[in-house]
Amino acid sequence: MTVAQAQREYLVHLRNSSNHPFQAAFINSKAKRKIVKAGRRSGKTVGAATSDVQSFLAGKRVLYATPTDEQKGKYWFEVKRALAEPVKAGVFKLNEAEDYVERPGTENRIKAKTAWNADSLRGDYADKLTLDEWQLMNEDTWGEVGAPMLLDNNGDALFIYTPPSLRTAGVSKARDPRHASKMFKAALTDTTGLWQAFHFTSHDNPFISAEALQLISTDMSLESYRREIMAEDDEIETSWLVHSKFNETLCKVKRFDIPKNWDIFSGHDFGSANPAGLFIARVKLPLPSGAPAYMRQNDLVIFREYAPGAGFSMIQHIERFKELTTDYQVKRSRGGNLTTEDEIRQGYGSAGWTILPPGLDKKNSQIDRMISLEECNKLYIVEDLWRLLSEISNCMWKLDTNNKPTNDIKDEQVYHLLACLRYIASDNEFKPETVTVGKPSSIRSNSSYRRN
Repeated sequence: MTVAQAQREYLVHLRNSSNHPFQAAFINSKAKRKIVKAGRRSGKTVGAATSDVQSFLAGKRVLYATPTDEQKGKYWFEVKRALAEPVKAGVFKLNEAEDYVERPGTENRIKAKTAWNADSLRGDYADKLTLDEWQLMNEDTWGEVGAPMLLDNNGDALFIYTPPSLRTAGVSKARDPRHASKMFKAALTDTTGLWQAFHFTSHDNPFISAEALQLISTDMSLESYRREIMAEDDEIETSWLVHSKFNETLCKVKRFDIPKNWDIFSGHDFGSANPAGLFIARVKLPLPSGAPAYMRQNDLVIFREYAPGAGFSMIQHIERFKELTTDYQVKRSRGGNLTTEDEIRQGYGSAGWTILPPGLDKKNSQIDRMISLEECNKLYIVEDLWRLLSEISNCMWKLDTNNKPTNDIKDEQVYHLLACLRYIASDNEFKPETVTVGKPSSIRSNSSYRRN
């Protein structure tokens, strides 16, 4: 984008959002009121800066507010970077002390400030208002000051938030910690065209590396991960979660070297678009250095996940499986639907990787076995397997019309790694001691889980 003055043009360095379709969607939206629910490091603040610079260049008076200096710093860096050339040429005036850029002699301005309640927002006016980290602000920031300042010019407002978690509770100024979530839900049901709601996760940002995302996710609880990375803030009950019995405090463990004498098992989910695999080690005593001291003989440690995406052949998958298990003894692999995917299993076997069908024929029996292992704290997951941990934190039972959990998994088709887990967990060697002999079931009664 360029700014022209006296027959000269100056380059404005806006971030290219074309490779981030979720970011581009809210930047390009024409709605007067927009609310963005997005994960940490998802690109939401960069998108806000891009949107606000565009509004400034269109002649609007823009005000950006956020409760924290750190967040303001990120935003203001992007604004100054974008406008550096016309500022240097004198087209715009930069005030470093008060964090604003203006077109001299006009009310055309873009400004960043810290604000967390109505009083801290007072004293400014704008016809484009952006409230970032909206979930941490007192709700009066909008109702008492923000909305009225837009009345004169029928201005625009952009709200950006990440669902609140325990780690943000101490800095929040909100009376109702769910006020941002309620606004988002109301925007989803708006039929006037005034509002538009947007939702994307940290994983949807193509400009953040998987390694960086892993680093910021490692020390999070599953609940924090669900909110701050996946940007999910539904009011859910524990009984709705399929894996509510997984004890993350005990069973999410730091990575350690798996001894070469531990037996390895693998589970596989087939499909050209989203193939997946999990590699599990069975504990043998004595424990190696770095392993939790409370691990027991025959406990299971999930230490590798495989989710390469589309575009790989069966031979390429097998080569990668062998690479992931170099110097280990793979005792058994299981995968696929019992009755409909035998031909695929035969193909893998012919190519050099034998995959057996699940050890239990019914899907609910497989799920029951998986949950039983979690109940007994026999199943450990290395903390950097963020894809699997993400699936565990989000996998829910379908609800009936009375919001009671059924025996079916909601959106089951997206949980490819959990399919791998239930396939290999169905192996007879993994039957927990507490499972009674006979036909397992997955019946829930009075919002609790029981086993026949």
